[in-house]
Amino acid sequence: MSMLCRGFFITGTDTSVGKTLIAGALLRVLRLSGQRAIGMKPIASGCEDTAAGLRNADALLLQQESSAPFPYELINPFAYRPAIAPHLAARDAARPIDLSQIVAAYRTLAGQADVLIVEGAGGWRAPITDTRDMSDIATTLELSVVLVVGLRLGCLNHALLTVDSIKAKGLRLAGWVANSIDPTFERLTDNVASLGALINAPCLGVVDYQNTPDVGRAGALLSIHHLL
Repeated sequence: MSMLCRGFFITGTDTSVGKTLIAGALLRVLRLSGQRAIGMKPIASGCEDTAAGLRNADALLLQQESSAPFPYELINPFAYRPAIAPHLAARDAARPIDLSQIVAAYRTLAGQADVLIVEGAGGWRAPITDTRDMSDIATTLELSVVLVVGLRLGCLNHALLTVDSIKAKGLRLAGWVANSIDPTFERLTDNVASLGALINAPCLGVVDYQNTPDVGRAGALLSIHHLL
């Protein structure tokens, strides 16, 4: 898929590892560097009813951190109420996830952006239909991947398995971010050093634990020069 803008798919070693925090932080840093940066969350479960329709807090944050306002439906084409696996939410809502609609929304946004940040839902292989998973979005859009590693026990295994799967899909791992999500995690520095030695891609930053996630604080700890 030929696009004038650069596109990055933000995935994580699991759900709740800080993908939205990092995606939002990247958008802010890119904006402040003069880039037209737009965020997109193609699929979101765990949405709330509003007067305007179903809305997801993560997608709204990406919309807020984007360089220009765009209709919510372009930012988040598939929104589901229950906070469950996307393919189950889609089945319950009788609204299957259609990759062609995601591609169409992406193309519209990409035409107005220098950089497009696309955040996945769940982990790299979270199912979106009975035969496709989240990685198929990145593959279809031909996006480079940024991996958010949630720093907790087991993160080395989860990170390396995800990296192997990204490579198996033939996609470029543009970088990874170490995000501290467990304040009791022992040997954090040693684990980050191990990740750096084992992952053949640049570390874009190490984000310390935050009781209340703060996009600005996280952004100050990230480096984007590998993405430009």
